[in-house]
Amino acid sequence: MSTPYPFTAIVGQDDLRLGLLLNAVSPAVGGVLVRGEKGTAKSTAVRALAALMPEVEVVAGCRFSCAPGAPDPACPDGPHETGTGVSRPARTVELPVGASEDRLVGALDIERALSEGVKAFEPGLLAEAHRGILYVDEVNLLHDHLVDLLLDAAAMGASYVEREGVSVRHAARFLLVGTMNPEEGELRPQLLDRFGLTVEVAASRDTDLRVEVVRRRLAHDDDPAAFAARWADEEAALRERIVAARALLPRVVLGDGVLRQIAATCAAFEVDGMRADIVMARTATALAAWAGREEVVAEDVRQAALLALPHRRRRNPFDAPGLDEDKLDEALQDAADGDGGGDEDPDPDGPGGGVPPQGGGPDDGGTDAGGPDDGGTDAPGPERTGSGDAPAPGGGAGEQQPVRAGEPFRTKMLSVPGLGEGAAGRRSRARTEHGRTTGSRRPEGALTKLHLAATVQAAAPHQRARGRSGRGLVVRRDDLRQATREGREGNLVLFVVDASGSMAARQRMSAVKGAVMSLLLDAYQRRDKVGLVTFRGKDAEVALPPTSSVDAAAARLETLPTGGRTPLAAGLLKAHDVLRVERLRDPSRRALLVVVTDGRATGGVDPVALAARAGRLHASEGTASVVVDCESGIVRLGLAAQLARDLGGSAVTLDELRADSIAGLVKDITAAGRAA
Repeated sequence: MSTPYPFTAIVGQDDLRLGLLLNAVSPAVGGVLVRGEKGTAKSTAVRALAALMPEVEVVAGCRFSCAPGAPDPACPDGPHETGTGVSRPARTVELPVGASEDRLVGALDIERALSEGVKAFEPGLLAEAHRGILYVDEVNLLHDHLVDLLLDAAAMGASYVEREGVSVRHAARFLLVGTMNPEEGELRPQLLDRFGLTVEVAASRDTDLRVEVVRRRLAHDDDPAAFAARWADEEAALRERIVAARALLPRVVLGDGVLRQIAATCAAFEVDGMRADIVMARTATALAAWAGREEVVAEDVRQAALLALPHRRRRNPFDAPGLDEDKLDEALQDAADGDGGGDEDPDPDGPGGGVPPQGGGPDDGGTDAGGPDDGGTDAPGPERTGSGDAPAPGGGAGEQQPVRAGEPFRTKMLSVPGLGEGAAGRRSRARTEHGRTTGSRRPEGALTKLHLAATVQAAAPHQRARGRSGRGLVVRRDDLRQATREGREGNLVLFVVDASGSMAARQRMSAVKGAVMSLLLDAYQRRDKVGLVTFRGKDAEVALPPTSSVDAAAARLETLPTGGRTPLAAGLLKAHDVLRVERLRDPSRRALLVVVTDGRATGGVDPVALAARAGRLHASEGTASVVVDCESGIVRLGLAAQLARDLGGSAVTLDELRADSIAGLVKDITAAGRAA
């Protein structure tokens, strides 16, 4: 068994360590979400925390870790008599991103339940994590329905398994820790809110700290046991402090003045609901216990706000998490003044230091492991006639400064025609594990969703041959039928944006960016992947490979420059390459191509014909597409509409470029696809 890295040997990352320790003192805080770039000791810290957790007393032989002094009366392994149990270390259970629902909540043997009336239950990870730590690495990549199950269990302290009227319940109270890299996509706001605390981590830019990180990491890798022995005293002291804080916690007083500060702070930052107030109160109480005090003071409230509020203030994916500390201090002071004076701040030299000291220990081990506004006017840029591009002012390359996106608006749902089988989402129709039941089939592997009527129908003709004599139905494995369900899938929405000189009119480009930004927001809500291809000058480029990170897509869109010639065919061919690679990576995820252009093409021999051929290439592969026609002026060539026909899609003019227009267009595409 490998020796874990000592918690006290981690360099820096004070907020990360404090958030974990507060949850160790008071699991009621609700867990912690750790956000940050890779290589910042997220996983190391979580695994190291397990060694600090006090041992737990469990009923001998109970798979659900019941406490011998107060066993769960509904325990599937019960009933247990109150008595003496056995001690074991607290567990750290890791939930893999690709885990199934049955692996998380447990599996029920449907065959035995139907034929014998026996609740044969195989516990899942929630049962294994009871009274320990449940660690979810890359929680933002976990399927939504698994996150919902996970957070529901964390909130209720119990897990329920339902299979066609047969149910099992067991206790599931654990310290929930999730880690994520925001570059790979965000969690939905309602899921963020279910984590008690959030901390941001980043690698230090201080040379001395980085040297110390490397020194400690190498020392641990060379001899883990010897390295751990050097930090044994610090680990023991921190473990004792956790035990002492847990014992002190019930005696901590949360005064009315402090409660008023908590309520005023949450109101000042306009957080939704009341969960923030409750989490702040629990966190402030844990902070006081950690500092060895029996009364919560103003500084505890301030620290609790910094941990509990930043992730609850986001209104859309483009909002960066964080808290204005000046506004926080003002809210706390106003609440204190209104109450006739606040609590005294703790003695800075007293026991209230938030994290264990770093100095004095061994020094040879550890790990830590809106686009710019150019201020111009909205004057239209030069328009082209024929196949030539008018030069843009200010440079030989014809490049102009980026234009800010127009105000985002709410869009209606875009969908891809037909019935897919992609990843669960909220956009196009698909066969999924969750949704309305549409039929049945023989199970392939483990049975997850029983179709009861089909199972009974399959078993009924064989009852006499199987010697049925009583009222019970004799069911065999061959009789079991899996329910087939229809729900919604997430798609790949690939934007191909013309950034050439003919698109450089500021007002038009601002409107185009605003529409694309709105669709990005919609893609975030519907759990899609998005990508961005741009073309201008001599070639096309992938400005953003397909990703789930709406933040990254919005940032690339804001800084998109314009100007130069119009290599339309290159843009379509680049999009074809992107879609080809994505089909190999994820064959079940269907794509929607959104081309934003005026349809003009320049450069090379017969560029319009080349663009038409590239469009027909997409059409031959059945890619759903829509062209946003950005042509303006009195004389219109209708090239975008022709491109849409080559793509096998439809077009909408720039004047009609509103939410209803795009959504209605894609609905027309869907209807046309079904009719065909």
